[in-house]
Amino acid sequence: MQFPDYYATLGVSREASQDEIRKAYRRLARKYHPDVSKEPDAGKRMAAVNEANEVLSDPEKRKVYDAVGHQAWAQGARSADDVRPPPGWNRAYTHSTGDGAFSWHEHRPGFDEDYSEFFEELFGRGARAGAQARATGAGQAWPGEDQHAEITIDLAEAYRGTARTLTLQGVRIDAGGQVVPDVRTLNVRIPAGVAQGQLIRLAGQGLPGIQGGKPGDLYLKVHIRSDETLRIAGRDVHMRVLVTPWEAALGTEITVATPAGPLSVTLPAGSARGRKLRLRGKGIPGRTPGDLYLEPEVGVPRAVTPEQKAAWEALARAYPGFEPRPPQWGAR
Repeated sequence: MQFPDYYATLGVSREASQDEIRKAYRRLARKYHPDVSKEPDAGKRMAAVNEANEVLSDPEKRKVYDAVGHQAWAQGARSADDVRPPPGWNRAYTHSTGDGAFSWHEHRPGFDEDYSEFFEELFGRGARAGAQARATGAGQAWPGEDQHAEITIDLAEAYRGTARTLTLQGVRIDAGGQVVPDVRTLNVRIPAGVAQGQLIRLAGQGLPGIQGGKPGDLYLKVHIRSDETLRIAGRDVHMRVLVTPWEAALGTEITVATPAGPLSVTLPAGSARGRKLRLRGKGIPGRTPGDLYLEPEVGVPRAVTPEQKAAWEALARAYPGFEPRPPQWGAR
C-alpha cells in the first residue's frame, strides 16, 4: 500500500491555506471532470483529485494525514512509494453527526475502487462513503469559469464612452454531452469615464456551467491607448503641449485642444520643460474625475529667410551671458 502525496496531487505546498486548496481543487476538477475532459485517464485523475481534496480540505483529516506522513518519514522512508501507515493507524476515522466531534471505528473491507487502499485504511468506511457521495457529481451543478480579456480604446472614447463588438471563443456541451468549440459575438457598452486598467464585469458572459450550473462572468480590462504626447494614470491625463519660444519666455493665454474640449490656459512667463499646468477635474470623468496636466514643451521654428536668421542672431546678442549647458558634467 503506497502513501499518496495529496499535496502533490493538488499541486499545492504543505503550508497551503484552505483557500489555496479549494482553488487548486476547483481548477483540477474543471480539467478532469468527466463531463468536460477529453483526457484519456480523466476518471482516474479525477478520483485522485477528489480523494486529495477530501482529506486536505478537512482540517482534522489533514492533521491525521500529516501525522501519518511525519511518522512514516521518520521511520526512514526514502520515497513516497516506501511509506506505509505506521502501527496504530489501522482504525478508521469519520465525522460524527454534525456536532463537530469525530469518532473511530474498526476498518471493514468491501469498498469499491473509487478511493485508495490508504484512504480506506486510515479514514474508514464512514468517511469513504461520505466522500463518494460528494465526489460522484451525480446531479451536481458546477459553476462556469470566469473569463478575462483586454480591450483597447482611445482616450476620447474613455471620456465619452463607446461600444464594441467582441468575438468570444470558448466551449459548450452539446445535446449529446460532448464538449464542442463555441464562438459567439457580444455587444459591449464601454461607459464614459472608464479608467486605465479598470475591470468591467459582464455577469453571466463567461464559460457556461455544467449540469445547469451558473455561467461564469467575463471581465474586460480596459487599456486606453497612449502615445508620445499622452500618458494616462488612472483617470489623470498627462498631455504634452507645444508652445513657441516667445510664448514660453513672455507668458500668454493659449487655447489648447484637449480630450475635454478646447480649453483656455494661462501660460506663465518663463515656462520651460518640466513645468506642469494642472487643470482640476479635466481628466477622465467619473464620480471623482481625474486631473489634466499640461506639460509645455518649446517648439523651435526653423530660420529660413534672411529676416528670420537676423531675428535669431539679434536674440543671441540680447542674451550674451545665457548658457543652457553646465560647464562640466554633474554641475548645477
